[in-house]
Order: sequence, then C-alpha cells, then structure tokens
Amino acid sequence: MHNKQLKQLPENHSIRSIGITALLSIAITLCSCESTDAKKVKTHFLATTNNTSTTTNTKSADEEKEAQKPLDTVLYNKMMLHLVHDTPTAKWPVKTAYPLPGAILPYKRIVAYYGNFYSKGMGVLGALPTNQMIAGLQKEVKKWEAADPTIPAIPALHYIAVSAQHLPGKGAKYRLRMPKTEIDKTIRLADSIKGLAILDVQVGHSTLREELPLLEPYLSKSNVHLGIDPEFSMKGGEVPSTKIGTFDAADINYASAYLAEIVKKYNLPPKVLIVHRFTKGMVTNYKKIITRPEVQIVIDMDGFGFPAKKVNSYKLAVVSEPVQFAGFKLFYKNDSMTPKYGKMMLPKEVLKLYPRPIYIQYQ
Repeated sequence: MHNKQLKQLPENHSIRSIGITALLSIAITLCSCESTDAKKVKTHFLATTNNTSTTTNTKSADEEKEAQKPLDTVLYNKMMLHLVHDTPTAKWPVKTAYPLPGAILPYKRIVAYYGNFYSKGMGVLGALPTNQMIAGLQKEVKKWEAADPTIPAIPALHYIAVSAQHLPGKGAKYRLRMPKTEIDKTIRLADSIKGLAILDVQVGHSTLREELPLLEPYLSKSNVHLGIDPEFSMKGGEVPSTKIGTFDAADINYASAYLAEIVKKYNLPPKVLIVHRFTKGMVTNYKKIITRPEVQIVIDMDGFGFPAKKVNSYKLAVVSEPVQFAGFKLFYKNDSMTPKYGKMMLPKEVLKLYPRPIYIQYQ
C-alpha cells in the first residue's frame, strides 16, 4: 500500500529509489501518532548522531606506520597509467596534486557492499544475514583481485546513514538520520574485515552543511569515508524519488573542504569522497570542482540496466566530465532484469572500460 504513494520513476532511475520504499513503510509508521509503541520506535530510529560514537579514533600501529611513509609517487603514476590502460589522453588520468601519505587510491581498489540494515530492498548490505553478507563481499573482493592482480582490493561497507524519505518527517526535511547504534555497527563490521566504512548521505530537503557536521565523530576515524548522493538532493522542493535531484560543484566543494578539515584536525590520511552520478544533470559545473591532497574524489556511475546501457551512462556521466577517479556500480537484481540482455557485468568486462573504475559498488 505504501509503495503506491510513489510516482512512476524514470526508466533510468537508480534502483535505490525503488528499494527505498521498503524503508518508507517504516518511516510512515513512525510518523503516525496513534501508537505509543510507534513513538518509542521513532525516538530510537531518529536518534541523533551528535553523541560520540562508541568506536574509538585511535590508529593501529600499521596505520601509524603507513601514515609516516612518504608517498610513493612512482607507484602512484604507474597505477594511474594502469587505470587508463597505459594510454593517457588529454582528460585521463586527471592531473591533480599528489595526495597526502596514506592515500588509498589508486594503490587499492575499493569493493563495497551498499545498503541499509533496516531494509532488504535498499541494497545487499541489508538483504542478507550479516555473516552471509560479509562472506559474499569477501568473495567479490577476491574476484576483483584475480581479474586485476596489479591493484589489490579492499572491502568496504557503504552504509546509507541519512536516507531520503517520501514523507516530510521531523523538520519537514524529507530525510531520516540513522541512529548511532547502526552507524557503530557498520564501523565495527568494517573493522572486523580490515575494510572501510563509507557513510552515505541523501539530503532530501536538507543540505550537506546541515548533515555532515553531525557525522564528525565517525569521520574522525581513519577508516571511515563519505558518500553523497545528488539523486536525492531536491533543490526545487520536490518529494524525493519523484525526480532526479542535483548537486552543484559548490556542494561537492563544501563536502571535500569539510573532509579536508577533518583530515587536518585529526591528523588522518586522505578521505575518499564518493559522488553518485548516472545523468549529467546530477552534477552541475563539474569544471569548478576542487581537488585537494586531503580528499580523493570518486564519481561513481550508479545507474542500472543491461551492459550497453551502463557503459553508455558511464561514458556520459563519468568519462566525459572527468573530476579525479572513476567508480562503477553493479546491481545483483536490476542489472539482470532485462530478458534479452540481462546479466550483471563481470569484473573482466568492467575492467575493459576506459578508465578502469577504482571504486566498485554492489547493490
């Protein structure tokens, strides 16, 4: 019944907008004032992230040692050339200042599972029992290492920490902040597999300036990074999922500047910033996006469909407007729904793309 409240989505709309309806049923219940139990759940579900995380900011001995090493610029250049099949062009690889020591990219490829633990429909992160999910992620990491032995792969949990909503909710911001218990869970799981946690923000009618400072207790950890989603940034006041949203270069620059300050404040290695994109309109004024040694920006093509459609979206939304690094999303379900062409692309097929994506996300 709740799904019927969403309008028909555009053909190339991301599956995350469809999967989010599973979480909407919870949100709609929370907005009801008829049940005392519902109020209790709402209090827990909307718990603020202002409180300090139960996780610590201490670095491991290996992290400290890595951060003290000077950046291997020779290897950096070699890896960047590898990503473009040793055939550089005027656009790729993108010429930027070298990152600070301890940078993840391009030394390692990030292979992430995406979603929210409250919903089975928003991605693989919440669709499977924890042990099965972790085992699946580690299996995918091995596949990528086998397909591209030049670049080691590292696992990541890409968790939707702020979820866009179909109802106004508290403050009429059309977004729902996840409680610290769930964010802590994500970070603990990432720690357990020596991987990364990526906290994703869908602002709805809110802004990055409102949402990002609340995540500082988590971003102050060296293995916690950030994702921002233009699709659900509704600058015109629309209801999320009824239209594809947008971020301007100014929004992305704010996020990267904020992360840069976190890096300086806590003496951390560079942060990774994932920006989702599958249409040109999702990011405007890309030439004004500022790159920084403290932050590594990945433009992640996150549209679904049959292989030719995905490749075309990648060329349109990532390759033609280079920022720094390239990412690519794979959908276990929606990439395989077209009867004639339906199949999820294999690592060896994705690696034929120019440039090779350094960030891989599974939903």
